[in-house]
Amino acid sequence: YLHCFGRDERRVDSRTIYVGHRPCPATDTFIPPKFCDNRIVSSKYTVWNFLPKNLFEQFRRIANFYFLIIFLVQVIVDTPTSPVTSGLPLFFVITVTAIKQGYEDWLRHKADNEVNKYLVTVLEDGRRARKESEKIKVGDVVEVVEDETFPCDLILLQSSREDETCFVTTASLDGESNHKTHYTVPDTEKGLESLSATVECEQPQPDLYKFVTFFSLCVVSLRSLGPENLLLKGATLKNTQKIYGVAVYSGMETKMALNYQGKSQKRSVVEKSINAFLLVYLCILVSKALVCTTLKYVWQSQPGQEEPWYNQKTQKEKDANLYLNMFTDFLSFMVLFNFIIPVSMYVTVEMQKFLGSFFISWDKDFFDPEIQEGALVNTSDLNEELGQVEYVFTDKTGTLTQNSMEFIECCIDGFQYKNRDSSTELDGFCVTDGPVSMLQQKAGREELFLRALCLCHTVQVKEGFIASSPDEVALVKGAMKYGFTFLGMESKNMRVMNRDKDVETYELLHVLNFDPVRRRMSVIVRSKCGDIMLFCKGADSSIFPRVRQEEVDRISMHVERNATEGYRTLCVAYKLLSSEEYAQADAGLREARLALDDREEKLMAVYNQVETGMSLIGATAVEDRLQEEAAETMEALQRAGMKVWSTCYACRLFQRGTELLELTVRTLEDGGRRREERLHEVLLDYHKRAVQDPPPVKTRVTRSWTSAKQDYGFIIDGATLSLVFNSSPDSSHYKSLFLQICQNCTTVLCCRMAPLQKAQIVNMVKNSKGSPITLSIGDGANDVSMILEAHIGIGIKGKEGRQAVRNSDYAIPKLKHLKKLLLGHGHLYYVRIAHLVQYFFYKNLCFILPQFLYQFFCGSSQQPLYDAAYLTMYNICFTSMPILAYSLLEQHICMEVLMSNATLYRDVAKNAMLRWSPFLYWTLLGVYQGLLFFFGVRFLFSNPALQDNGQVFGNWSYGTIVFTVLVFTVTLKLAMDTRHWTWINHFVIWGSLAFYMFFSFFWGGIIWPFLRQQRLYFVFANMLRSVSAWLVIILLILLSLLPEILLLVLRKPRWPHSRQVRYTHI
Repeated sequence: YLHCFGRDERRVDSRTIYVGHRPCPATDTFIPPKFCDNRIVSSKYTVWNFLPKNLFEQFRRIANFYFLIIFLVQVIVDTPTSPVTSGLPLFFVITVTAIKQGYEDWLRHKADNEVNKYLVTVLEDGRRARKESEKIKVGDVVEVVEDETFPCDLILLQSSREDETCFVTTASLDGESNHKTHYTVPDTEKGLESLSATVECEQPQPDLYKFVTFFSLCVVSLRSLGPENLLLKGATLKNTQKIYGVAVYSGMETKMALNYQGKSQKRSVVEKSINAFLLVYLCILVSKALVCTTLKYVWQSQPGQEEPWYNQKTQKEKDANLYLNMFTDFLSFMVLFNFIIPVSMYVTVEMQKFLGSFFISWDKDFFDPEIQEGALVNTSDLNEELGQVEYVFTDKTGTLTQNSMEFIECCIDGFQYKNRDSSTELDGFCVTDGPVSMLQQKAGREELFLRALCLCHTVQVKEGFIASSPDEVALVKGAMKYGFTFLGMESKNMRVMNRDKDVETYELLHVLNFDPVRRRMSVIVRSKCGDIMLFCKGADSSIFPRVRQEEVDRISMHVERNATEGYRTLCVAYKLLSSEEYAQADAGLREARLALDDREEKLMAVYNQVETGMSLIGATAVEDRLQEEAAETMEALQRAGMKVWSTCYACRLFQRGTELLELTVRTLEDGGRRREERLHEVLLDYHKRAVQDPPPVKTRVTRSWTSAKQDYGFIIDGATLSLVFNSSPDSSHYKSLFLQICQNCTTVLCCRMAPLQKAQIVNMVKNSKGSPITLSIGDGANDVSMILEAHIGIGIKGKEGRQAVRNSDYAIPKLKHLKKLLLGHGHLYYVRIAHLVQYFFYKNLCFILPQFLYQFFCGSSQQPLYDAAYLTMYNICFTSMPILAYSLLEQHICMEVLMSNATLYRDVAKNAMLRWSPFLYWTLLGVYQGLLFFFGVRFLFSNPALQDNGQVFGNWSYGTIVFTVLVFTVTLKLAMDTRHWTWINHFVIWGSLAFYMFFSFFWGGIIWPFLRQQRLYFVFANMLRSVSAWLVIILLILLSLLPEILLLVLRKPRWPHSRQVRYTHI
């Protein structure tokens, strides 16, 4: 039956696997099914498709495609400039970008090969054979020894442990660093060499916690398997000598590969500004070409201007192809002026981002001696975005806290018990809510509560406690302090030592596993006297609806207070099962676990049926201590103008005088009405207080973004957020009110959020009015969704594995490093690249404006003002290196000042340096200097004799003088803007000017055989012989820089004075 079921081609949602590739004896014919191999491929290119694929991707970029069209026009149409002038810069840009992307893909290939070529042990025909991981096939029986990672998804067949279990850590997969217990398939004790079995399992799917499978020993026995029998690729074997498993999913079909979420292309706000500015300059370019084309035909329409008298054209010849000629002339002018679009800016920006990212990796302040690692940059495209963050979304466990749990207190039947070290307290407890005599009256309930802590868990005892969650270890250790010690399991029997040192034994009948939907877990145990009990622990929102309301009233206040104080809370309940209730539950659980279809839903139904009518015993509070300098970091981010949304109260997120607005299940139940009605009422009330009618502004507050509405803090829990985001007709109205309240609060505290809810909140804020820049930071797999959703994702190299680090844009060892990453590096990166962008547009406008003005004096004949060599090398050689060095090394304010004065971050917030007003200033400066270059030199040429021998300068001398003034002016302008000088800045600035002088002498001093015409032969040398030329060059440079000099002298300094601090690695 099972074999036929698996071979039914209509059944596409399951697959049949033969263990060891041995069919069952009853099978007449065996055709091995085809599955994918075990290769992992994360690379983008191959040797064969790199060139066409990379070129296709690069020419999808508008600027590159534009310059390709210009190059083709120069090749096809008779244009005034050589195709080399645009072809060479384009080739340089394409080549550098291709090398960068090829190098990054080579690193991905290298990482893939390390995984694919890893040697593993496989059982083949009863023999152990070593083969590369990529050669594993579905159905192979694989051997894995301790501390090795699983090469593919395996079903556990045999373990070296006596209890037929193994321990694994899935830190690299789901972020959990604690040990998890997995179980072998029953009845597979005989030798694997002769094992004939069939696995019927579902098709590959990415859910890490769902796995539905039947295991058949030649259809003699049928076993239902679940996630507890599946070993995932990437997990590591721990505390187990070796195991054997059969491969069920391989290669790109493993759950790890299916969970790899390709990062969406994130674009920085600077790139969007570049595109906007590019559009403006493109309009200027088209306008110039249209003006010049019109002027050309207006001028030629005058008698005697079109052709010389000896070569007059007839009217028919003039009218022939008139529009084609006009279009050709328009294209020629487009080519002549196309250098106003700075194609080389893109490669400079790419190099600035790529090289600049090394400063983060090299920063010694980011090095953590505990893990012996520093910061990591996964993408260099968002460096400047670090200086534009407006909202910070941070996880609590492992990010703000150390993921090291400690039992703090508990509440039993409404009475609070705190752990005190004083030996005078009864059994280590201190009752803080009532008289000590109440403890003795409640002794029975207290012991029941401690037994629940000792039994309701998945903790294993081996050289200490091993569990899948640090919370469980903290609770078991907390119970041990008060006299109840969990001793471990022996053959499904849980052993507990009570206060009287007697060992109690409980038979473990069923474990109702925890999952993020139920948010609780339960165990069913049988005591020696035959009582069958269910113990349950979970989140208050999951437990409270399943117990009596009067019990909730006694405990809910303590739970809310502990949650608000930043403690992790769990509620504990129990239920005494009758024989009939247990028999019904046992049958339901067994039937649901054998189901291949909808197993999870059927199990959930049974769980919900059993976990009803329970009695609430109490609640626990576990503290996850704050990371080093976590509170100071959050406080600094707030001073910098960022709004922090978190899940931790104890991080100085709420300042003194902050009024708290609470939107939790407790506040919704205060009015005694339906939650939806109460939700609407509370939202309207908070909206009126925080948005519509804020109190007067307090002058004592120093934040620049302050208004009284910023003195509010907002607290919300996951259950209430579900009501806000539900699909009801009022949902959009609720969401709008909720968003407005949040945006008018300094801090938002989110309690008990599911991973999907974290991503929903980030998405809501990211897509709100104004599109604020968002940053998410976390360290676990449950944070990956919000890390990918935000504009910038930061991973913490913490105890919860590296899933968040792999999916992040940047990774840092500790939360405290976020302060320097944003306030220091982010601020500087933004200032550098913003100056780079504005400078590139400015210097190209200075470059092309004289060429445009020249057309008014040459009959719009498309005569170039500059030599082709100057056109080609202006952006590539003469002016590229100084701005690159500036964009890498500039520190207008030293790092120490930026770190100590967080408010400086707000000076560059909201893309302040790339708004239209600074862009207009740079554009007007370029227009002023371009006009001065051209007409200043024209004034010089009003004197006909500029040389000692009485000879006059020609048009190439005119262009060379303009170009000389241009190169010196734009370079010295950058020198005036430089605040942090290093030897590299001196070398590239003065070296670029020296190279220009040397090149001009060299280019014009030799007769080059490959040039058909040598326009600059001895032009530069003759120019410098003229004292008048020297005088005009110096005067024009000074007059061009005069506005900048006056601004520096008269304007109040934009940045505070700071001493210049050099990087230690320069």
